[in-house]
Amino acid sequence: MNRRKETFVVAFALFSLFFGAGNLILPPQLGFKAGSAWTWVTLGFVISAVIVPILGILAHARLQGTLYDIAKKVSPTFSLAYCYLIYAVSISLPSPRTASVTHEMAILPIFDTSSWLTSSIYFSLVFLFVVNRSKILNLIGKFLTPGILVILLAIILITVTGFEFSFSASEFTSPFTHGILEGYQTFDAIGAVVVGGVIIISVNLKHSDLDFAAKRSLIGNAGIYAGLGLFLVYAGLILTGALMQREFDNAISRTELVNGISLKTLGNSARLFLSILVSLACFTTAVGIVTGTADFVKGRFDQSRSAYVITAVLGCILGVIMGQFNVGYIIAVALPALMFMYPVTIVLIFLNLLPEERASKKVFQWVIGVTLLFSIPDFLNSVGWGEFMAGFSKWIPLSEFHMGWVLPAALVFVLVNLIKK
Repeated sequence: MNRRKETFVVAFALFSLFFGAGNLILPPQLGFKAGSAWTWVTLGFVISAVIVPILGILAHARLQGTLYDIAKKVSPTFSLAYCYLIYAVSISLPSPRTASVTHEMAILPIFDTSSWLTSSIYFSLVFLFVVNRSKILNLIGKFLTPGILVILLAIILITVTGFEFSFSASEFTSPFTHGILEGYQTFDAIGAVVVGGVIIISVNLKHSDLDFAAKRSLIGNAGIYAGLGLFLVYAGLILTGALMQREFDNAISRTELVNGISLKTLGNSARLFLSILVSLACFTTAVGIVTGTADFVKGRFDQSRSAYVITAVLGCILGVIMGQFNVGYIIAVALPALMFMYPVTIVLIFLNLLPEERASKKVFQWVIGVTLLFSIPDFLNSVGWGEFMAGFSKWIPLSEFHMGWVLPAALVFVLVNLIKK
């Protein structure tokens, strides 16, 4: 296949693996509440939901290993624990959330069936894709993603050309920071280190004739193209939400808002179009998560095919069970895990992109250790125990924005590199 064409196939696959349940329902409400500050929340959202994830893909392209290789410089034990935690959270929360969103937005309004039936059929199909993983890039990259993009662009273009550019005041006191934190809920930085490994393995299976440099170029360029696509879609969806402020009640839920926007832009056919969009966007993400988890377990058991299949089965069963909860509940449950895991994942991505002389094993150990330490207040606050660290937190710069780990991690990075010299 032509190299340029293959790059776009991989880029489409990456876009689709990233663009799942949260990516569809979060941006419109973010813009809806941001109003006149929609550009600031877009900037913040893009940092945590586009730039960091694509840097994660570039880090994978540089390493061409697994999730374990992302964290192994800290220590083998830490890396193993990090992998188990990432995969456990991914397969327990964002993967089932895709089934929950599909049921609430795509199935229930039309068929009024039970969530058990939806999630059972949904994860049966996920399992079929996972056990045929060599076909993932072609199926997702050639067929599913173009369908997602066409429907999304139709909604965005109709809104931008058909509604007056008039915005209400923002509900957010710090829209930029709120955008960053809302980007956490997409799970995309975590998704990057999970599905990045899926892309590496899939490219290796399909293009065993390419050398290391060629694969790095293919994956890196595909990541950049996917990032541009994500940026345009997120900005468009946030702007769409902002332009719709006067059209809906302020208390509208995320899923209701997306349903309402689709009705106003696509008319009576909206339910059919939205059903297709939601199903495709969510399904491809679930496939990527379950495949990545099964790949990891397979690697821990000497490349055992049985371990791969058993993990896929268990992941899909867990998806059926957790998929019974509503979307709002799953988002709320995910917050504590994200406040603890996201900072570490972001720092690991950045460190893996740096030259060896700037990111030695000692640098990894100190910077990750400090990041974990200064993430504790945000984690405790997210579970309602913030008072225990209130006296300590007020002295940490940016802690009021739930980003108290940023400056300490940056400072330790500089100090360790200076001392090393």
